[in-house]
Amino acid sequence: MAFGWIDEQADARRRAGLVRTLRPRPADSPLLDLASNDYLGLARHPEVTDAAAVAARTWGGGSTGSRLVTGTTELHTELERELADFCGFEAALVFSSGYAANLAAVAALAPHGSLIVSDAGNHASLIDGCRLARATTQVVAHADPEAVRKALGTHAGEAVLVSDTVFSVDGDAAPLAEFAAACREHGAGLVVDDAHGLGVLGPGGRGAPHAAGLAGADDLVVTATLSKSLGSQGGAVLGPARVIEHLINAARTFIFDTGLAPAAAGAALAALRLLRREPERAVRARTVATELHARLTAAGLEAVRPDAAVVSVRAPSPESAVRWAADCRAAGLAVGCFRPPSVPDGISRLRLTARADLFGAQIERAVRVIGETRP
Repeated sequence: MAFGWIDEQADARRRAGLVRTLRPRPADSPLLDLASNDYLGLARHPEVTDAAAVAARTWGGGSTGSRLVTGTTELHTELERELADFCGFEAALVFSSGYAANLAAVAALAPHGSLIVSDAGNHASLIDGCRLARATTQVVAHADPEAVRKALGTHAGEAVLVSDTVFSVDGDAAPLAEFAAACREHGAGLVVDDAHGLGVLGPGGRGAPHAAGLAGADDLVVTATLSKSLGSQGGAVLGPARVIEHLINAARTFIFDTGLAPAAAGAALAALRLLRREPERAVRARTVATELHARLTAAGLEAVRPDAAVVSVRAPSPESAVRWAADCRAAGLAVGCFRPPSVPDGISRLRLTARADLFGAQIERAVRVIGETRP
């Protein structure tokens, strides 16, 4: 029977407690949300939603084509210019998603004969970029500069280190300054995904590379998403102008993909401008994460200390993690649930995202529900 193997895999997932299901949410959910990536609370901000509506009325519901044909509007170029300026880079290029941006940056910057050194904790989009690249990939121990040095020392040609800046599972930060030093010792490039750093880390939320003093370096390329702190959708690559020009000509997920919808570009631009005016939102997101962690550990839960806005709480098993998240939902709290294969270490956990618009009573309620429903 065609696709008969699908049933076998479905049975295996059920036995392992790894079945995933879609759960459509209403427009006005009664749940306290610690599951989304809306770190700055901007997805529903009136300025952001109004800008999306204006952009759709002005430019249309879609971009109408690939960026190289009809899919680049003046709004796209305005967003790219302001993103690059805000984050401290020479140029930026907007993609339809952060996933597409990562595929582009890794695959297009690691040609045949080169070496990719990839952190073991990297996001799936970076891993898939390594798979698509024509380079050889060597996976190294998580957040380990010495492992990076050792790997780079085995290769005499072109090389690039690929890493998240903030890892999405536990919320720990990569040692960017040490990574950059290791790369420079070997003449290698550094490509980092700042999806969970932009809007949260650095002065005014300018991102982890800015916080590490690396913004604008000619050997650094940064990817980011517009769908987390900026409350919109889409992705971007930031770096030297010659790298961006190369991506325009060589990145398949740029050349052959329809451009980001104008509404998303307009919303992201409005959110970016709002963050410029209200830099305290970045500080607040980090403060909420720190408070969540302190309260959870005080309650006897095994929570990982956050370096940005992600707080993870370990669960005994995939099945117990699913049940724990469901019990939280039944008690009015939405939390993320990460299980294999989404977690590189095989340890399931609840994943909480701090938001700048969460305050004392909400934080206290969240901790109480998580504690009362623990397996």
